[in-house]
Amino acid sequence: MFFYLFLFSVKTPNLPCITCFFLLCLSVQLSAQKINSAPVISFDIPDSVCFADDVISLKRIDLRERFDREISSFAYMHTSSLMCLKGANRYFPIIEPILKRNGIPADFMYLALIESSFNPRALSSVKAAGIWQLMPATARELGLEVSEEIDERYDVEKATEAACRYFRQAYTKFGDWMLVAASYNCGMGRINTERTAQKTGLFYDLYLNQETSRYVFRLLAAKVFLQDPQHFGFFIKRDQFYQNPDFIVVEVRESVSDWADWALAKGYSYAQLRNYNLWIRDRKLTNPKGKCYFVRLPEKDSLVSDPAKISIWQENWTID
Repeated sequence: MFFYLFLFSVKTPNLPCITCFFLLCLSVQLSAQKINSAPVISFDIPDSVCFADDVISLKRIDLRERFDREISSFAYMHTSSLMCLKGANRYFPIIEPILKRNGIPADFMYLALIESSFNPRALSSVKAAGIWQLMPATARELGLEVSEEIDERYDVEKATEAACRYFRQAYTKFGDWMLVAASYNCGMGRINTERTAQKTGLFYDLYLNQETSRYVFRLLAAKVFLQDPQHFGFFIKRDQFYQNPDFIVVEVRESVSDWADWALAKGYSYAQLRNYNLWIRDRKLTNPKGKCYFVRLPEKDSLVSDPAKISIWQENWTID
């Protein structure tokens, strides 16, 4: 850096001294930042990981390398991983009881994370939507309403129930939870075809497309990352997690000509209505069959920030 400053000053003899001084100070500052920057660490790989009560050994070198790639991504994709951690604290308390009620291992919570990073508005280029990233046709097959006015893929509770129906169907077919997880990415048909052709029922011994091959290892890495985020350098205080408001639930059985008018009549903005009910997809609701919809409206006093009202799913997620 100093060499280039010297050349620059020789070529520009009229350069004011103050500018040279500024450049010199900048050089010193950049050098100091380089020296004091945080070290990049390659984290130790465990000998095994557990998923849905199955123990997967990581002593085999190819499996070890596949896991290392995914845990390194969680450790160093800081913004994404931080949002996943905060999202997990919001959605795990909703998802886990539904999985348990349906007889699905709790580890499938992490599948929702790798599908959508817990972005409730997530919409892929192929139109998979919601935190479970369900395709329109699949969602309808699993009992969800998907139309221009209503899209229950954006209803976390209903979408989780639908995902559980898929998991049960896949487990009936495969009898293996890792294959169930892999099939959620590439389809039951693909897993069944490859399992037969390759003459193995073990996921990690199947030769699959790169996305699915990485998918389950990303799922395993997500679990390890969230078990101890501080180990990977993520230090968050309680008041830095997101506060969930308390809700009033209103039953709607009739048509709604204008959701904005409906919301304003109840003392809420249209934006608040839509933000807390993402399954509403239009400005109106025709509802010809008189179906009952449950609209959630936040209680006004719970919209004020209060760290005491923030619940933490896992004790070691906070530093206070």
